[in-house]
Amino acid sequence: MIITEVRLHRVSMPLIAPFTTSFGTEYIREALLVEVTAETQNGAVTGWGECVAMEEPLYSAEYVDGCTEVIRRWLVPALTGVEGLVAESVAHHLRHVVGHPMAKAAVEMAVLDAQLRAAGQSFQSYLGATRSSVPSGVSVGIQDSIEQTLHVVAGYLDEGYARIKLKIAPGWDVEPVRAVRRMVGDDVLLQVDANAAYTLVDTSTLRRLDEFDLLLIEQPLAENDLRQHAQLASRLRTPICLDESIVSAESAADAITLGAAQVINIKPGRVGGYLEAVRIHDLAKAHGVAVWCGGMLETGLGRSANAALAALPGFVLPGDISASARFYQLDITEPVEMHGGEVEVDATPGIGRAPIPEILARFRTAEIEVCRR
Repeated sequence: MIITEVRLHRVSMPLIAPFTTSFGTEYIREALLVEVTAETQNGAVTGWGECVAMEEPLYSAEYVDGCTEVIRRWLVPALTGVEGLVAESVAHHLRHVVGHPMAKAAVEMAVLDAQLRAAGQSFQSYLGATRSSVPSGVSVGIQDSIEQTLHVVAGYLDEGYARIKLKIAPGWDVEPVRAVRRMVGDDVLLQVDANAAYTLVDTSTLRRLDEFDLLLIEQPLAENDLRQHAQLASRLRTPICLDESIVSAESAADAITLGAAQVINIKPGRVGGYLEAVRIHDLAKAHGVAVWCGGMLETGLGRSANAALAALPGFVLPGDISASARFYQLDITEPVEMHGGEVEVDATPGIGRAPIPEILARFRTAEIEVCRR
């Protein structure tokens, strides 16, 4: 294919309820969507990508305004005019731009969506997914009280979610986890996520979480500290899962070699795209390391694509692939729904979803034409 037009869409989507983690509270999802139109042997086709960067550089160094500028000034110009462009070559063409994996992932996703739509192939088929549906876990942000936490968790269990993840932070860890485990019993899958809020000084606190039979403790220490994660792992019974630390297949290999990760959370945007996510999946599976698919408050675009990724055989733990209604009253695509604790993997051509024009227009705050041939 050859790219003929690229448009960026900024959308502002209110969350149903504030989502609080150790690094802040989100009330609105400020999302960036990439629309790529290309000429192919089968005619013109349009693909969509979603950038998972947050409004502020709190989870990672990337943020929405920065990604917009990087895509506009450097990534798209590197791809326009390339004859025979395919998604598998996008990373090669963008290799001279240092960093910016979330921006690159959004562009690669849009090109891949267009490529698959032109071929009439589903993302599920392209990846080699082995399941038609995947278990749906839900992430519970830090609440105002333990009582409120129990109320929220009970509601999600009533909805049928297959796994509960609690956000924790220093001062909000042992007691809320104890209360939730006591309420839900021993059979409910429960894990916690620290978003790099602790240090090795907190080892004694983290060891107290061993008594609650958790699936894992996610990213307890700083993202650049694989060595200390390995030290912590040797002191805990609960498996350590790495999230922010895993930015590529190379970093995943380092973490596995050092013994810093017994589990890996794969977020396609964080690692530079779905193709790199598959490489990490393959690497982890070869080494017997469990993986699961994390979420970044995606719209139906990213949420649907994540479901297809999570249908690969190495994804043995439920991911953060909740229904659209977990975060949004109205999604910009056909909503992703959960039934019986599972989300169905879309088998239609392309990524599986596209924005509904009227809803996109309702939430759009800016539209930028990057190129037109």
